[in-house]
Amino acid sequence: MQYGYFDDKKKEYVITTPRTPLPWINYLGSEDFFSLISNTAGGYSFYRDAKLLRLTRYRYNNCPGDVGGRYYYIKNKDEVWNPGWQPVKTELDHYRCRHGLGYTVIEGEKSGISAALTCFVPLGEHCEVDRLALTNHTAKPQTLTLFSLVEFCLWNAVDDASNFQRNFSTGEVEVEGNSIYHKTEYRERRNHYAVYAVNKPVAGFDTDRESFCGAHNGFEAAEAVFEGKPRNSVASGWAPIGSHCLEVTLRPGESSSFIFVLGYAENLPEKKWSAPGVINKASAQRMLAKFQTDVQVEEALTALGTYWEDLLSKFRIGSEDEKLNRMVNIWNQYQCMVTFNMSRSASYYESGMGRGMGFRDSCQDLLGFVHLIPHRARQRILDIAATQFEDGSTYHQYQPLTKRGNTDVGSGFNDDPLWLIAATAAYLRETGDFGILQESVPFDNNTEKAQPLLEHLRRSFEYTATRKGAHGLPLIGRADWNDCLNLNCFSDQPGESFQTCSNFESGRAESVFIAGMFVKYGTEYAEICEHLGKTEESSRIRAQVQKMYDTVLDAGWDGEWFRRAYDAFDAPVGSRECDEGQIFIEPQGMCVMAGIGVKEGHAAKALQSVKDRLDTEYGIVLLQPAYTTYRLNLGEISSYPPGYKENAGIFCHSNPWVSCAEAVLGNGDRAFEIYRKICPAYLEEISEIHRTEPYVYSQMIAGKDAPRFGEAKNSWLTGTAAWNFVNVSQYILGIRPTFDGLCIDPCIPKTLSGFTVDRICRGVRYRITVDNSAGVQNGVRRLIADGIEVPYRIVPYAVHKKDCIITVIMG
Repeated sequence: MQYGYFDDKKKEYVITTPRTPLPWINYLGSEDFFSLISNTAGGYSFYRDAKLLRLTRYRYNNCPGDVGGRYYYIKNKDEVWNPGWQPVKTELDHYRCRHGLGYTVIEGEKSGISAALTCFVPLGEHCEVDRLALTNHTAKPQTLTLFSLVEFCLWNAVDDASNFQRNFSTGEVEVEGNSIYHKTEYRERRNHYAVYAVNKPVAGFDTDRESFCGAHNGFEAAEAVFEGKPRNSVASGWAPIGSHCLEVTLRPGESSSFIFVLGYAENLPEKKWSAPGVINKASAQRMLAKFQTDVQVEEALTALGTYWEDLLSKFRIGSEDEKLNRMVNIWNQYQCMVTFNMSRSASYYESGMGRGMGFRDSCQDLLGFVHLIPHRARQRILDIAATQFEDGSTYHQYQPLTKRGNTDVGSGFNDDPLWLIAATAAYLRETGDFGILQESVPFDNNTEKAQPLLEHLRRSFEYTATRKGAHGLPLIGRADWNDCLNLNCFSDQPGESFQTCSNFESGRAESVFIAGMFVKYGTEYAEICEHLGKTEESSRIRAQVQKMYDTVLDAGWDGEWFRRAYDAFDAPVGSRECDEGQIFIEPQGMCVMAGIGVKEGHAAKALQSVKDRLDTEYGIVLLQPAYTTYRLNLGEISSYPPGYKENAGIFCHSNPWVSCAEAVLGNGDRAFEIYRKICPAYLEEISEIHRTEPYVYSQMIAGKDAPRFGEAKNSWLTGTAAWNFVNVSQYILGIRPTFDGLCIDPCIPKTLSGFTVDRICRGVRYRITVDNSAGVQNGVRRLIADGIEVPYRIVPYAVHKKDCIITVIMG
């Protein structure tokens, strides 16, 4: 069942009913100010940090699940409705939501009155602009009363949701004409405030939630709206809101627009006040002045559209598969941008209150983003590296506002350091900017302990190389990529965090997955050293990588697949010796991507075992058989019911690793089959089962052991987006930058007759045509660049050129 359709020409997903299985959302903003918006106008806004500088309130785990947002109520005589249906839920005569790139348009119609709400965050501004256009389609003049509503968060989202004994006494606002200023805590330690304004004269306002709603009502039955009478309330303590009331008269066929702006402003400490107790509003007023007319709004929307058109031109495919085209050209890259901005910190599933920017997460997100805006990727690498400790280990996350690491979810995840090498190597291949390696970067944000970035990479490598267990495999520490495989936790108390408690620090548990990473990213580190002329260092690294390669084939091989780990008692995890959890997905993907066991035939066996034992119609499950009892020695992974999350759910993040691995072996049909099974555009017709948005990836899908097999959860902010773009662009389409040139080595289904790609890399647009009239899965018979045949499938980077024409003939 579908709840909408793709409009590829406009780069939109059009939702045709407000009753989607879950809120289907969009992200507004790509710099400092961000908003989340659902298809019913729900969501929240924040400046830079969703925990520390949140402008509007959102209630997580609520019932229903999407309450609070930017609401516009239209009162037409005794009838009250919203263009996005929520919160009043009056049945509409027409509804449509168009989620586009950085904007959303929600259209509703009732009793001859139509409303079109356009929401976006303008480039370079710290605000959300909402333009509401009302049109009278009846034959008579219509007089309407329009109410706006946002509910202000008291800045710190955690404190706002918990510290009621204080918060019910702190709310403060100022009202000046058609502008409402939220200034809670401005009188003391804050120098920032929020503004919510409209460009037309108002008939009244409200800033106190209880006055607006009534003591016993929610937003769906706000007394001021249904009575058509604003209270002109000024919040003092209690819960501050922003609501404008406007009287609107429309002649037959007439339209009128109203421009609402929700913004963030801050002042220098010495310029906080314009008069005693009156905030200095100059910066806010300058911002509001930019969005007073439809012309100004249209200009900002055009600039936003140009911005995204420019970005998405960096990689563009043309093929006979329209779903492949729309994912590669639009939605996958768009999601990569959002995950780069947010990491895992702010969504409808990650509240933005507990997690900051993940170290591992941000490194992986960069893999799918680096081609879009390389200079931002560069700065992100430096920010991430600055949270590393001197011994090479890292904080597991940091706050985007302060860029300082924190231990809210613990530390000692032993895969983290190697991801820094992965991210830096990807940046170097994309840009050739080896100067970044000489940038001075602090350890633990202490500038007195700064070292060149290259030294950070060396310590990342050495951290793993010097911490091995009894089998010669890397120690897992708190956990590796699978946060829920807690081999040193041994938690038996309800409520303990599996990520921070340590009741049994064995110092023995080992990870085959990290060993695969060590081989893959250790090799990339060696290549960096070779490029710098550090041949002795490179040889030393390669020797250690080879030793780990051999160790994996010895201690990490189970006969038909790669083992997952060894627990605190040296017992194998992910082995036929286990009664449950005999085979895991992660090492099969990572080890084969690293090339381990390819020439020995083990890689092919491992991937066949994945197909035989882990594959399902909705994707590859993380492990089998699922754990049916809690295992003290394994931790959180066995705490979930079978088929959910890490206990045999379909973890979409690790599915593309297996697709990449199949491409390494040249299996184009199988690589694409895996890609297609979790790709949202291919799942649109089963949205009643899948439930999350059909235009972005989700974190996981319930596995075959679950009662709700095929149901997705936790959409948007997942490493799935970056890894699937790496998979489809670099492994399946086979276009990947190397240190010395652009490698073109497709591994595609034999039914795909060919494709074209425009790929901008290092300032040159490579116009690539791939001819697969031979109907093969892999193999390049000829590669011609600007009329010259090129051996070895690598086109040297063009110098002093703007375009390079490449023809690839497979066979």
